[in-house]
Amino acid sequence: MYNAKEIEKKWQEIWDKENYYEPSTDFSKEKKYILSMFPYPSGKIHMGHVRNYAIGDALARHYRIAGYNVLHPLGFDSFGMPAENAAIKYGLHPKKWTYENIDYMKKELYSLGFSFSKTRLLATSDEIYTKFEQEIFSKMYEAGLIYTKKANVNWCDHDKTVLANEQVEDGKCWRCGHEVIQKSMNGYYVKITEYAEELLKDLKYLEDKWPNQVLTMQENWIGKSDGLEFELGISSDNKELDGLKFSVFTTRADTIYGLSYFALAPEHEITKKVLDSDLISDEDKAKIKSMQNMSAKARAQSEKEGVFLGIYAIHPLTKEKLPVWVANFVLADYGSGAVMAVPAHDERDYEFAKKYNLNIKYVINKDSISHNEPFTEYGVLFDSDKYTGLDSASAREQIAKDFESLKIGKKIINYKLRDWGISRQRYWGAPIPIVKCKDCGNVLERNLPVALPEDVVIDGEGNPLEKHPTFKQCKCPKCGKDAIRESDTMDTFFQSSWYFARFASNPANWNTKAIDEEAKYWMNVDQYIGGIEHAILHLLYARFFQKALRDLGYLNVNEPFERLLTQGMVLKDGAKMSKSKGNTVDPDLIIEKYGADTARLFILFAAPPQKELEWNDSAVEGAYRFLNRLYDKASGINVVDFSNINHANLSKENKFARLKVYEALKKADDVFNKTYAFNTLIAACMESLNALNNADDDMVLSEGFAIILSILEPIIPHIASELSEKLFNRKNIKNYEIKEEVFVSDTIKLGISVNGKNRAEIEVGASASNDEILALAKEKVSKWLEEKTIVKEIYIPNKLINIVIK
Repeated sequence: MYNAKEIEKKWQEIWDKENYYEPSTDFSKEKKYILSMFPYPSGKIHMGHVRNYAIGDALARHYRIAGYNVLHPLGFDSFGMPAENAAIKYGLHPKKWTYENIDYMKKELYSLGFSFSKTRLLATSDEIYTKFEQEIFSKMYEAGLIYTKKANVNWCDHDKTVLANEQVEDGKCWRCGHEVIQKSMNGYYVKITEYAEELLKDLKYLEDKWPNQVLTMQENWIGKSDGLEFELGISSDNKELDGLKFSVFTTRADTIYGLSYFALAPEHEITKKVLDSDLISDEDKAKIKSMQNMSAKARAQSEKEGVFLGIYAIHPLTKEKLPVWVANFVLADYGSGAVMAVPAHDERDYEFAKKYNLNIKYVINKDSISHNEPFTEYGVLFDSDKYTGLDSASAREQIAKDFESLKIGKKIINYKLRDWGISRQRYWGAPIPIVKCKDCGNVLERNLPVALPEDVVIDGEGNPLEKHPTFKQCKCPKCGKDAIRESDTMDTFFQSSWYFARFASNPANWNTKAIDEEAKYWMNVDQYIGGIEHAILHLLYARFFQKALRDLGYLNVNEPFERLLTQGMVLKDGAKMSKSKGNTVDPDLIIEKYGADTARLFILFAAPPQKELEWNDSAVEGAYRFLNRLYDKASGINVVDFSNINHANLSKENKFARLKVYEALKKADDVFNKTYAFNTLIAACMESLNALNNADDDMVLSEGFAIILSILEPIIPHIASELSEKLFNRKNIKNYEIKEEVFVSDTIKLGISVNGKNRAEIEVGASASNDEILALAKEKVSKWLEEKTIVKEIYIPNKLINIVIK
């Protein structure tokens, strides 16, 4: 009888003893690096974790059987706000809460039979990990890839920390849900824009290896555009403002004669000067300040709003005075923070112009315009001075050339991608290794790691490091004088942007090197698995880190992840599982009731990995019943040598059983190496078991179970190993060659049509002659031929027969 608890305990102990989870040091072998995105140690795993890691483990186990040297590691993304929130809620130190959770989650994950390396376990909050993360920060800082600047940032006043644009959801903090405001602060920025072109160009390399949706999202996020930048002078009665200049960038220079107003960002320097003047009313000033306090994302989602600033700018070609507005749709950190507005040929500008009754002047495709909507296509210019009659492409090129020759503008490339602000005002993170000295300025720490003090008070008010009595007090590493240590910590995405390279290094060197020579053997990751919600942030930052670490001498390949699989969410009652909705399923309870293999089988069988998976209790029961049937049937067979099966002499049932087994074997190759549709592979194995139930040849049964158990070992490793040991001493867990003989059928099935209507089907011997086949066909459909004349008999070999009558 199948006893899941007993079998699973036994095999987990055997795998431990045999070091099954560990990669080999034989670097002459071909390698496979299989990595699932590591979890945050929140306390307990959920079914989303089970799905992610069941996929990765199935691949890792398959490639071990196929003879590859496999690296399949596990870590924990363990810094971040939840630990501080738990400290406030439960009175626990973040470190204690985090590491207790890690210990519990490790037990849960290993109880599912996941074959993660036990020698390469890490948590990003480990002091040794922080040491080398700070080393990488220092190298980037020295190379100019990290710098400081003052900028408006998204600020959560509840968590007292800066948020990236992507961490602001509907104007609220993604962690605590409080309103986000704009605040001007000094911070540390990673110069990801330095690699914008390479990040964009290398997306080509990832085509057909990453989901198209992810590639498109990254391409749009990087947002490359070619255009014209030119400068404008302000005309104003206010002496402080008259003559000031600002620049704009446009990708549609062909529409420049349709320009009717300019729009500045609320944070633009000229906007600030207007706010300090008496050019606009207090009411308008209040409107602008309200805009300044909104995040970029919130502005993008809100209705277009603006304020006329009481100043004008001179059109660079016509010399016409055009009004300058402030508009909430203009972003300070994209381009110059100012745009030329052509409402006749841009939907956003048109919407704004209509709202504020501004001039709308059409200059493209005279015969196509309706005057009730903007014409946004390319076309032929009119009312555009010497450029009239040119098509848009030619006009853009000529106008740009003329601007450059007149020295009033230049062609440039712009990117939507912004540098990455990594300063966070929280305790539970990696300290930024900078000392602020009055004489020397910002100086890098020499003695790493800069470790977190453990005697902190976490009460939810501000940054505990800022308030710590001694942490900030230090000596300048350069001059030795009293100095102040930086109290900001790094964004947690910094940690998750290089962990894959740390795993690829030999753990024997983890205390002395960030990344060692062994990483050059393992990198890049052959298969990366995780949710599509990481398409932009984590995956883009990791790609940047790979390139930066390559240029800093740590790595030698351009991309971190060769192939990417984005698994769908696990749903219950049509909604994503969450504690707040009360629709979670505890994996521990499933393991307790049915065993780990049932959980693994269900999670891989219920839906293709890329699709959402709806939890189904009866389907879990079904998975458990299948394992029992497999165990009972396999336990009852008489194992014999099956190396010389005479296929031709087998009965119909035994031939069919072999056919289904080898169909599953073919499917396995396709699933593990191309489609990852484990549900179809499991279905093929179930069909094989059904066919084997009707087989009675010991050689066919022995061969069938040897192959099926080998195919299923990556999916249900405990029961497959148990039966493989019992029947074959585990020698069946190996690669098998496809035997084409099983696909050659003794008979063929043919459809019979009369005057094109399907009437019957016959099964004939594969060697039957055309005359024999036609005779059998006419006999089968004789009732439709009575008192009719056969005009024509058509036989399409191996497909169908059509009899034409009148």
